[in-house]
Amino acid sequence: MALTTDGIAIPPLAEEHRMVRDLVVRFVERDLMPLEPAVLKRESEGQRYGLTPEEEAPLLAKAKELGLYGLDVPEEFGGADLPVSALMAIEEEMGRTVTPFIFPPDSPNLHMLLAVANPEQRMQYLDPYARGEMRSSIAISEPGAGGDPAGMTTRAVKEGDSWVINGRKIWVSGVPRADFIILMARTGEGKRQEGVTAFIVERGTPGFIIEREIPMIGGRRTYELVFEDCRVHERQILGQLGAGYAPMQLRLNVRRLQMGARCTGMARRALDMLCEQAKNRSTFGVPLADRQAIQWWIAEAATKIHTTRLMVRDAAAKMAAGEDVRTEASMLKVYATEMAQEVLDNAMQTFGAMGMTKELPLQLMASQVRVQRIYEGPSEVHRMAIARRLLKG
Repeated sequence: MALTTDGIAIPPLAEEHRMVRDLVVRFVERDLMPLEPAVLKRESEGQRYGLTPEEEAPLLAKAKELGLYGLDVPEEFGGADLPVSALMAIEEEMGRTVTPFIFPPDSPNLHMLLAVANPEQRMQYLDPYARGEMRSSIAISEPGAGGDPAGMTTRAVKEGDSWVINGRKIWVSGVPRADFIILMARTGEGKRQEGVTAFIVERGTPGFIIEREIPMIGGRRTYELVFEDCRVHERQILGQLGAGYAPMQLRLNVRRLQMGARCTGMARRALDMLCEQAKNRSTFGVPLADRQAIQWWIAEAATKIHTTRLMVRDAAAKMAAGEDVRTEASMLKVYATEMAQEVLDNAMQTFGAMGMTKELPLQLMASQVRVQRIYEGPSEVHRMAIARRLLKG
């Protein structure tokens, strides 16, 4: 049994968890990958990147039938209660396809709700969310603030038994389909995390305005939101007043581990395609597989994929043990996204002109990884945070 850098045991996946992972492998290969040509064609024609309702409905039904809903949802909410390590193994497999599909519910917001939702909020939001009957999003970033919480200016002011919210959020994902958003706003005078409170704001609340849709590379779309005298009852406070930063950080740590696992899956797909192309294509009478440059790309990709997977397992074991994994999550987020970018780029280069087309999934994965170097904190901010913590000892 391997150990983390802090001596915590990294157990291998239990047999039952390997069985779930293998079930997901078959789901990806039999149900998701066959949809890639249609997804890529629509995206290449300027249509919305995503599944049609006719494509998504049977996938959701099959996932539910196979028991793939609520994989890390606690048993008390009807879930499988998989450990973080098993969930990350599943995320890696899901990263191998560009068909956009997740097993409900979205894990990071789930963990935030589990950590701080009160009994009433659990019944009203967490229960249906855990069952896949509700969707959510989270609004953190603001224009001009980016990854620095000190720049957060959205403010909530108490009036009677309500809070009135004014401000602006940007780069928020999944807004049109969200039944509620988790909104971070200032309720105190702290410089950074102090005084930040999380609120649950339901879709359709007066003063909650979707200002604009922002197309992103990689087929993604985010949204800018405006809050104009948006009034929510005090029971909509998620967690403790002025203490919303810590549960938000928990959510971000889960997301960053997910990104590490997904990048591992994308890099695996790219390496598989690279190897297949190298074996089947010759240039100047020599198979690409015999070219030293290609061989080194393959060796380095395999080594870095292995390294990233070990980083994911290390962080997952520490998280399961209750350790603070902010540093490991930052390291993983930086390393995994840059690793996947390199492997994808080399795979595209191996395919030559074909690698530049929108007929292959490589270009879409490369664009999505490029976005991930910004999402959930830019690489530069994570490097700064890693160094700061190490210098503090």
